[in-house]
Amino acid sequence: MKTKRLLTIKKKQSGRDSAGHVSIRHRGGEQKRFLRQMDWRRVQKDIPARVESIEYDPNRTTKIALLLYPNGSRSYILAPDKLSVGDSLIASENAPIKPGNNLPLFKIPAGIPLHCLEQFPGGGAKLIRSAGSSAYVQSVEKDKAIIKLPSGELKIFPAGAWATIGQLSNPSHNQIQIGSAGRLRRMGIRPTVRGVVQHPNSHPHGGGEGKSGIGMKYPKTPWGKPALGKKTRSRKKYSNHLIIKRRK
Repeated sequence: MKTKRLLTIKKKQSGRDSAGHVSIRHRGGEQKRFLRQMDWRRVQKDIPARVESIEYDPNRTTKIALLLYPNGSRSYILAPDKLSVGDSLIASENAPIKPGNNLPLFKIPAGIPLHCLEQFPGGGAKLIRSAGSSAYVQSVEKDKAIIKLPSGELKIFPAGAWATIGQLSNPSHNQIQIGSAGRLRRMGIRPTVRGVVQHPNSHPHGGGEGKSGIGMKYPKTPWGKPALGKKTRSRKKYSNHLIIKRRK
């Protein structure tokens, strides 16, 4: 198998953290999966690569593309929409504006969709990695670039940060219907029990005789914290000063 070195077995966490405590409820029992090692930094700069195949990845919402370089090495990247097998891609400051090519922000014209955006130059793609998503360059001034994110938020990024051209593939992912409980179980999602039908020792919403509602001012998590609308972003987050306009 040519891509065997790019595959590793995904360890089953079953919703538990490093201490063994359940940090995400209703998880467990998923099918065995392989993790694909993605090239988030596009480390082979100025070297053209050919798209060898476009594949399904069970760990992602978007499709992935396998690149073959002239030296025989291979790497996976996220596949943008309208990318085809046999296309030539390159990561370079002088790369043409073409889906799949990787460029720094100061080389990307305004209004061009992009994905796999770095927060800092050389840090690897951290943003815009889900199916059908894309961001847009609003303007570039000196060493700063203003990017419109999929949420509608306007944020400042270093102009030297790299991004990949194009909208990500599989834009109709949000229209997929699971169709059966068994498929959810194979995905590792176990049945969910509503809080209002649980014992009061198990959930703040529990208790009561017969069918009863939440019975309190606002809904809470199983651990008594405010839920559904509570803002969780830190007021002292390091990137607050980089946000020009909050998301809608």
